[in-house]
Amino acid sequence: MGSSRRQRASFRIGQHEVAAGSRRTVELPIAVLSNHQPVTLAVHVLHGRQPGPVLFLSAAIHGDEVVGVEVIRRVLCARALHRLRGTLLAVPVVNAFGFIAHSRYLPDRRDLNRMFPGHPAGSLASQLAHLFMQEVVARCDVGIDLHSAAVHRVNLPQIRADLGDARLRELAEAFAAPVMLDAGLRDGSLRQAAQEAGVPVLLYEAGEALRFDEVPVRMGVRGVLGVMRHLGMLPGPQRPLQPASVLARRSHWLRAPAGGVFRHRQPLGGRVLKGQVLGVVSDPFGECEVPILCRREGLVIGLCNLPVVNQGDALFHIAQPEDAAFDGDLTERLDAELEAEDPGDFAALGPD
Repeated sequence: MGSSRRQRASFRIGQHEVAAGSRRTVELPIAVLSNHQPVTLAVHVLHGRQPGPVLFLSAAIHGDEVVGVEVIRRVLCARALHRLRGTLLAVPVVNAFGFIAHSRYLPDRRDLNRMFPGHPAGSLASQLAHLFMQEVVARCDVGIDLHSAAVHRVNLPQIRADLGDARLRELAEAFAAPVMLDAGLRDGSLRQAAQEAGVPVLLYEAGEALRFDEVPVRMGVRGVLGVMRHLGMLPGPQRPLQPASVLARRSHWLRAPAGGVFRHRQPLGGRVLKGQVLGVVSDPFGECEVPILCRREGLVIGLCNLPVVNQGDALFHIAQPEDAAFDGDLTERLDAELEAEDPGDFAALGPD
């Protein structure tokens, strides 16, 4: 009798129950396609033997942003999860429709990250947003939403959050991405809806759409495990694997002054100075070149990687570090940090 009282209760999601000390993938019905094939929201539930926080990991809310899918896959292989306290809900593909079609959007061309909290009788996107909120977010204490840049762009690994919130600031520091960007909430976004529901969410941005990149993937895995250690879900203190994140309160985009052929001169993660030429846009005949000048000193955290651009296209995303003494360049630091890390939990996480 005493032993049964100490047994942790099962975790219930949808019509499924997951026993303490076990893991299971559950399928939550979303819709039936026009060819009569069902589509589900697949949630992998790891329910620890010991009590603790409930954390969700989500990726591919934008179906072409696949970096987070690989981050979650590797997290689920981490040996440390055998000693999990609390519960982890992992949803590597939220937008299955866009994922299959290699598209950011759903079939109705809606952006899922503008449809939260959704509605059970709304559009397909709205119904999916509602299902995710009710079955995943509402059951959790905290979340990490994984993204990459839009197609034809690339992002430096960064955490975006309301850093004026003390708890989110702690979680962002525990993630320890190269950059922490104080980012406001967008109407209809998962972050906004989750915050209104009392669930703080970190947003990880790294890499590019439809591509894997080892540095953003490994930094994402390391960051997720760091947050889980900070929450007490995994044993041991978070290891100080890298210097503190660069904090930025503001950022801005530099846009193409004309249409043409774009060539950038500054790399992702590079420090840039006011007045510096960051790149040029040329006509195809070589008769005219228009320089792209840096407006303020800062750090390149986003970059267009498409050489053919139209006037007004976003080319460089520049963050202004809060620390005026920051004079570094993150391009070499990223590789050096990953080379120096303790393999530990990551022994089973490398590429195939």
